[in-house]
Parts: sequence; structure tokens; C-alpha cells
Amino acid sequence: MSETSSRLPERVRNELRFRQLTVTAKTRIADSFWRIDFSGADLAGFTSPGFDDHIKVFFPDAASGILSLPEVTADGVVWKEGARPVSRDYTPLFFDAEQQTLTLDFYIHDGGVASGWADRAQIGDALAIGGPRGSLVVPEDYRFQLYVTDESGLPAFKRRNLTQTAQLSHLYAFADPAPGTAYLEVHNDLHVHWLGSGHMQGPHIDTLINTLDTVTIPSDDYFIWLTGEGEAVKKLSDYFIGQRGCDERFVRAVAYWHNK
Repeated sequence: MSETSSRLPERVRNELRFRQLTVTAKTRIADSFWRIDFSGADLAGFTSPGFDDHIKVFFPDAASGILSLPEVTADGVVWKEGARPVSRDYTPLFFDAEQQTLTLDFYIHDGGVASGWADRAQIGDALAIGGPRGSLVVPEDYRFQLYVTDESGLPAFKRRNLTQTAQLSHLYAFADPAPGTAYLEVHNDLHVHWLGSGHMQGPHIDTLINTLDTVTIPSDDYFIWLTGEGEAVKKLSDYFIGQRGCDERFVRAVAYWHNK
């Protein structure tokens, strides 16, 4: 096996299970996120090896309060009477297998199903999760690492930044500096560029690309992570792979949401 192939991000398949969890703690973080702890016997066997793993978070019916769980059958996932609840994707921030506690951070914003639920959540409330069905395990010690995201990706980046050991690491965050810095607890070995909340679109992406033109990317031993609004992520991915000649195997581009 070549040195390059041995350092590729590795895809891992996880057992698909759906779990019902209960809220055990709730804390406001940096005035921008609700950090909510969940527990429950269903967390037995839970695993999340990838820093940007996605789990499906299923919310109770807004009218009835009923929380529906599906069955996993040989024919796939079956929802009882077709009653599939509203769901959103979230990244596990912390998981304590011994205490069977899972922590999620919910970004607070107007009009969001998940944000609204988190605002109202009380100790003892229940919701359900599914997955992560698959994980991408990314080596932590690439010499050069570059991350672009908005608030939607900050929890995943926070998790990553606790363990990554790059010699040079950049974060370009479409978030405001005061809450962003308070949330991430930024240290001096990370070069952070705050680009303003709500700016991950249109001309702001062109401005970012002009800035990125001045950044030297090594020919190997690098990792680039792009998340946030879908069109912006696609444009940045095309830039790094098409214009900068980066190896697509080391460019991770995932749309976390889409402008309507």
C-alpha cells in the first residue's frame, strides 16, 4: 500500500438503528447554540467515529406530541402507517459510552424546526435519532488543513479541532467573530478568518475565493473540508479541485443546507 493510499479518509459502515432518547440537560452556549444532553438505554452500541458524522434527529409531532419510531426490516426502513416525522441532520458533538450520554448543539435561528424544538425543550422531553449510517474517518495529522463553513458546521469543526494536529490549520467561517470565538474557544495555533453571519452566498464566495488564491496549499499531506450552503459548497469544491488542482480524495464537500 502506498503512503498516499494509507492516509486516505476511510469510509466505515455502521449498523442502522433508531433510538429514543430523553433530554437530561440544556445549556445556552455563546448565546448562539443550545447544548442539549440526551441519555437512554437505546444508546447501547452507539458509535460515531467520524468528526462530521450525520445522525437523523426525529422530532415529535407538533400537534399530538407523539414520537414515532420505525422498524428496520429486511425490506428496509418501515414507518408505521407511513407516519414519518419531521427530521433534521445533526453532528454528534460528544458521546460518553460509559454514561450513555449524547450531546448535540442546536444553532439558534428564526424559523427552524430543530431550533424551535430546542428552544422549547425541557428535561424529560423525548426525541429519536437514526444512524449514523456511515462515517468518514479522516486522519487527524495532515500537515495542512483548511476548513470553510458557516454556523451549521461549527459543531462538527469544534469536534474536529479538539483532536486535529495540523502544522498549519485555517478556518474560514461565515459567522460573526464574537459568538464564533466564544463557541469554539479558539486557540492560537488555529488561523481563524471570520467572514460574517449570513454571508455564505453570491459575491461573498467570490471574495473568499480571491482570498484563497493567496493561500499556499502543499502538493500533498493536506485536507480540505467544505460545508454550509449547497451552491457555495459546490463552487468552492470546483475551485479547489478544478482551479487549484487538489486531489478530490482529500477534499470533503458536503451541503448542510440549501437556499430556497
